[in-house]
Amino acid sequence: MANSADFVRSLWPDAQRAGVSRQAFEAAFASYNPIPQVIELTRKQPEFTQTVQQYVDKRVTAAQADKGRAMRGEWAQTLAGAQQRYGVQPEIVLAIWGMETNFGGFMGGNNTIHALATLTEKGYRPDYFRSELLTALRIVTDGHISANAMVGSWAGAMGHTQFMPSSFMRYAVDYNGDGRKDIWNSVPDALGSTANYLKSFGWRPGETWGYEIKLPNGFDFTAARSMDKAPLSQWQAMGISRASGRAFPRPDDVARLYMPAGAHGPAFLLLPNFDVIKRYNNSDSYALAVGHLADRILGGGPFVTPWPAGDYALNKAQRGELQALLGRAGFDVGTADGVVGPKTRAGVIAYQQARGLPADGYVSGLLLDRLKR
Repeated sequence: MANSADFVRSLWPDAQRAGVSRQAFEAAFASYNPIPQVIELTRKQPEFTQTVQQYVDKRVTAAQADKGRAMRGEWAQTLAGAQQRYGVQPEIVLAIWGMETNFGGFMGGNNTIHALATLTEKGYRPDYFRSELLTALRIVTDGHISANAMVGSWAGAMGHTQFMPSSFMRYAVDYNGDGRKDIWNSVPDALGSTANYLKSFGWRPGETWGYEIKLPNGFDFTAARSMDKAPLSQWQAMGISRASGRAFPRPDDVARLYMPAGAHGPAFLLLPNFDVIKRYNNSDSYALAVGHLADRILGGGPFVTPWPAGDYALNKAQRGELQALLGRAGFDVGTADGVVGPKTRAGVIAYQQARGLPADGYVSGLLLDRLKR
C-alpha cells in the first residue's frame, strides 16, 4: 500500500524538472503528514443557500468600512503609489483585502505546502492541486518565503490577499523593492500585487464597478432581458436613474442590469470593472460585496433601496416544490428537478404576468410562499 513517504518520493522528479532545489524540497516535507481537517473541508463545502443580501450584509458593515478607512490612512502612500503604477483605486484594493483576510486579521492557519500535498495525495482534484504544489515549492526555492512561513487557507490561497501559488507566480510584485515578493508579511507587496492582478485583467482606471439604480414604475423587464449589455444612455431612455439622484458621469459606458433580489430589492447597472473583480472570485455576490465595501470606505452609505423583508434562498428540494406548484397552476416549467434553467424562468415570468406582478423572473423564497398560499 502506498504511503505518504512514497507519495513525496514520487513528486521529486517533477519538482526537479520545475526548478525546485533539493534543499527546499527536503525542508518543505521534513514533517509532512496529510492534514485530516483539509480532507474534511473538501466534504463540507455547503450548497450555497445564502441570498445575496445575507452574503453582503455579513461582510459589508459599518465597522468593516471604518477599519478600511483606518487602513487607507495607515497605507496611504503605498496605495497612492500602487494607483499611479497600476491604475487601481485604493478603495478597491482595500475592499479585497478586507474581504479576503479582514485586513490581514486571519490569513489561514495551514502550512500551504502540506495542505496542497494533502489534497494531491488524497486525490482531490489531483492534477490542479499537484500543479499548485509544485509551484509553491518553486516559490520557496526562489527565496520569497520559507516553507514553514508559507501559510494560507486549506485550499492553498495565501497571504494578505489570498493568492493561489499560480497567481503568485504570474501577478505578485516586489512592491517594496527588497528582492522578495512577500505577500505574507509585507503589506506593500500584498497590496501592490492585488492592484497588478486587477490591472492584468483589464481594470479601467478612474471608473467605478457599477451604480445602484432606481427602476421606473411599469419598467419593461422583457425589453431589458433582450438588451443584455447596453450603453448607460440606453438604460436611461428606459426610465432608469441613479439611486443617488446624481447623473451618470459617462453615458456611453456599457453596463448590464443586475437585480440580485428581483424587482423589489436594490438594483444595479454593472460596468466592466465588476467583471474584473470577478476574476478574483467568480461570484456576483462577492464582486457586489467588494464594490459596496469600496463605496462605504469612500464614505458612501448603505444601499438606498432596502432588501425585501422575509426573503430566503431556496435549497434544491424547495426549488423542486416551486416548480411543481407552478406546473400545477398551469405554467410550463419542464421537469420539477430543482434546477432553475431558462424553462423555469419562462414559467415564472408567465405566472408573474398573469398575476399582474413585476415580471422579473426572480426565483425566491417569497415567490414559493406566495405559490403555497
